[in-house]
Amino acid sequence: MTELTNPHTQSVKGWLAGLGAALEKGDIAGALALFDDDCYWRDLVSFTWNIKTMEGKAQIEAMLKATLASTKPANWQIEGDATEAGGVTEAWFTFETGVSRGRGQLRLKGDKCWTLLTTMVELKGHEEPKGGARPKGVEHGVQPGRQSWLEKRQAEEAGFGDTTQPYVLIVGGGQGGIALGARLRRLGVPTLIVEKNDKPGDSWRKRYKSLCLHDPVWYDHLPYLPFPDHWPVFAPKDKIGDWLEMYTKVMELNYWTQTTCKSATFDEKTQAWTVQVERGGKTITLKPKQLVLATGMSAVPNIPTFPGAENFKGEQHHSSQHPGPDKYRGKKVVVIGSNNSAHDICAALWEHGADVTMVQRTSTHIAKSDSLMDLALGGLYSEDAVKNGIDHHKADLIFASVPYKIMHTFQVPVYDEMKKRDADLYARLEKAGFMLDFGDDESGLFMKYLRRGSGYYIDVGASELVADGKIKLKSRAQVERINANSISFADGTELPADLIVYATGYGSMNGWAAQLISKEVADKVGKCWGLGSGTTKDPGPWEGELRNMWKPTQQAALWFHGGNLHQSRHYSQFLSLQLKARHEGLATEVYGLQKVHHKG
Repeated sequence: MTELTNPHTQSVKGWLAGLGAALEKGDIAGALALFDDDCYWRDLVSFTWNIKTMEGKAQIEAMLKATLASTKPANWQIEGDATEAGGVTEAWFTFETGVSRGRGQLRLKGDKCWTLLTTMVELKGHEEPKGGARPKGVEHGVQPGRQSWLEKRQAEEAGFGDTTQPYVLIVGGGQGGIALGARLRRLGVPTLIVEKNDKPGDSWRKRYKSLCLHDPVWYDHLPYLPFPDHWPVFAPKDKIGDWLEMYTKVMELNYWTQTTCKSATFDEKTQAWTVQVERGGKTITLKPKQLVLATGMSAVPNIPTFPGAENFKGEQHHSSQHPGPDKYRGKKVVVIGSNNSAHDICAALWEHGADVTMVQRTSTHIAKSDSLMDLALGGLYSEDAVKNGIDHHKADLIFASVPYKIMHTFQVPVYDEMKKRDADLYARLEKAGFMLDFGDDESGLFMKYLRRGSGYYIDVGASELVADGKIKLKSRAQVERINANSISFADGTELPADLIVYATGYGSMNGWAAQLISKEVADKVGKCWGLGSGTTKDPGPWEGELRNMWKPTQQAALWFHGGNLHQSRHYSQFLSLQLKARHEGLATEVYGLQKVHHKG
């Protein structure tokens, strides 16, 4: 069906023309008439200089009244052909604002909009130097005293804190800081990344040796340099570490290793930070205009305090400090926790001959890796998806186009099918005493991840060991105290232990703000992550977007960047554009700055 005969394409063209005409005239009522009563507009920076979802006509109206005059949207054009399925027409489009070019996605029910996504792609006059605009890399001719590329790079990095200051300081040089640093480098924003470890990638290398990515390769590419086509579907941690180290060099990032951030304060008068870092035994003062905490969701360990722990004669540590299973052969190990790290650590210990018991205190969602790949991710992130024309760039936008308010309705059928497909495993786990759940509303893994960042395990083999009793299970268990050589539980039972591993997760990212800046600033910006869904560990009120992530916070010039590799890649684009606009002095009036309902 050609574009000329495709009625869905013509319908979308008409809708975009109508929206463009209404917005150009400032006819907000006319624009609202194009939306269904049940409607959503998710904006990634273009209209709001924020990451914001407007739910319903009233919120869309309020946003347009506040932003339309300064945004000046125009040139709404369909991209490709529209498609239709189940009464919903979908299409891609491009548009412009006064300062940017954008791309979006539209879903129509009939001739009215159900969901609209608008995203900023680039700032006019500040485009990335790529393709035909790439730099020459050399100036031909004879120039006395000419510096080589290497000399220029070394001078640039050495100058920070001495002759120059970074405009952006990124604290944390893991996947998030590296991805954002690469975006800012391409945009010409002076940026420095500081990392406490010895080398880029060490945050992966230092985890327990059996750790592999549970997400597939198509989901995990970094900006600009996708993994090669022979890269394994599930990459081992050390392989990821090496890739990050290589990427940091190839992308020419200013990256200080063995650097500890000691303190940071913000001067309201100068609108700049003073950050003290320790490097090579020296204290260096940095004065960035923008401070990004890219310390990761898995950053501030939650370590429970149990009575008697100080008297335990064996070894005890958090999962983030677990070295691996090698020295625990024949030892009695108790792992407190039942999510991803707990299962991985238990499985590796069992493989190496340890007597291992998992202590499950609350229920856990289990999703078999192959089922998750097939049912949940396959349509967007897989080899088949690539063959169907959906690369990770397009997949990211498709995923982003689903408003969080209704995302669970897309997820429930996926996990209903998973329950049927893997019914035998679930039955055997429950028979072994394992407490299972699929989330408060049966929406499964990804909603749990967004709402609370915990409560699940992607099964790559450990669940079979639990079901078979090879990994022993102490379920519905509450620790009463730690003894010299054992753990006592509230039900009167006791487990002997040579090693206790606390696989008890991590606190909110604003915990780093409390340590680095102050508790007052941490409370001012509030909790990071979560949607306010009112489900377990995600208290309301409903907020509609992830708290404080990749967008302005209540503390001027303080940003949070983190998440999995997919989120680090995708949302680094929008955070980098916000920072670039500020670096260039563009007007960036934020609409809908998120209120703080929870401090941590």
